[in-house]
Amino acid sequence: MRTSGSERVVSSLIAACYTRVMQDRIAALRTNIVSVYMGNVQAVDRLIVCLLARGHALIEDVPGVGKTVLANALARSVRCSFSRVQCTPDLLPSDVTGTSIYRQDAGSFEFREGPIFANVVLADEINRTTPRTQAAMLEAMSDGTVSAEGVVHHLPQPFLVVATQNPYEFEGTYFLPENQLDRFLMRISLGYPSPDDEARILLKQPARTALPDLKPAMTKDEVVAAQLEVDRVRMAQELVDYIIAIATATRNSEDLQVGISPRGALALAAAARATAYIAGRDYCVPDDIVSNVLVVCAHRVISRTYMHQGDTMTTRRIMQRVLESVPSPV
Repeated sequence: MRTSGSERVVSSLIAACYTRVMQDRIAALRTNIVSVYMGNVQAVDRLIVCLLARGHALIEDVPGVGKTVLANALARSVRCSFSRVQCTPDLLPSDVTGTSIYRQDAGSFEFREGPIFANVVLADEINRTTPRTQAAMLEAMSDGTVSAEGVVHHLPQPFLVVATQNPYEFEGTYFLPENQLDRFLMRISLGYPSPDDEARILLKQPARTALPDLKPAMTKDEVVAAQLEVDRVRMAQELVDYIIAIATATRNSEDLQVGISPRGALALAAAARATAYIAGRDYCVPDDIVSNVLVVCAHRVISRTYMHQGDTMTTRRIMQRVLESVPSPV
């Protein structure tokens, strides 16, 4: 059955109105979070990008700058299930994914879901638990499933892991394996708040007074709908070529032992689309890519002079030089 021109116009108007409604929801989500987290606003925007791009976020900085408050504020701002895992050296993989319990009345084993079975999972101080337990999250973060005793269990959607970690120089921390880091869409640093923001924190103490009463600004169905709209954001061929050129430049860089993989290029494209969508556009521009290169790619590359991923400043400097060496499309 053919669609008339007037029907197509009406359909386009409905789609535009729906998009505006979603934009208002996202703006309300942002306002909700910054009412509690009084710090780096750019970090809030990047966390929302992770949510809309179906990516996971690794928030790294010294203790006490609001990493957990930011993650909690996002979780409370979306009407969905939430769980928190306090990562410690004695945490077992089954403490995260779940375990099978023998039911004597039924004469069979029953799988009991772990805290990973939530829409938003806060893995607090993830680098204080062992690599074995960190690896238990790989399948969940990559495929949205958990395999136990030959059975694949699907995680709820949307699914977002927000992990916090202290700098590696701190006592009692473990390096995150490269394959674990690669599952995070972004590695975000908060920094210290400005004097004005710190004054507001001291006066209002939002983590104690405002966070417990924070009301949701979006439902999980609205988040899923926004994710689907992000998938439809257009990316011109020259921008695709730009991402490939950046990835190729990292692979050929004399300063890097490991460059950006195809998964990293996909992550950069997803972040660019989500950034464009939040800006109210259904198409990407070069700045959507440029603004995300360091937070999306710096933790995916390894320098030749420092083989551990703890040296974030070195890889960020190298990525900045790589970015400047690749001509941006007009």
